[in-house]
Amino acid sequence: MEPKTPRRMTRQRKVILEELKKVTSHPTADQLHQMVRTRIPTVSIATVYRNLEILSEEGQVLKLDVAGTQRRFDGTTANHYHIRCSLCGKVDDVELEPMESIEETVRTSCGYKVITHRIEFTGICPECAANTESTR
Repeated sequence: MEPKTPRRMTRQRKVILEELKKVTSHPTADQLHQMVRTRIPTVSIATVYRNLEILSEEGQVLKLDVAGTQRRFDGTTANHYHIRCSLCGKVDDVELEPMESIEETVRTSCGYKVITHRIEFTGICPECAANTESTR
């Protein structure tokens, strides 16, 4: 199979990528749409979705299929881990070096050639923990 030729960087795609790279909040397409509309007021939600798919296919953004929430997007494409609050759904990066040895362990145990891995942690964010404590 031949590699896909990268598509032309349209103005909309460029703004979507720029806005996504400005934040670490892992926004949904709807949230990103609101951000992009401050720069391109006429941009449609369909345009944002379509361009996020293209950027994801080209490896310029990560598409996070986080359990139990809407799909979110990440402007950081290097392998890294995430943690999701089980109460509010917030997703944050985990400041932890990727564990390359886990890939070798998986390869040895099942024979797969591991390309990459993703790990998602689930917990309660500091804000929700504080709110939970204050209601006791």
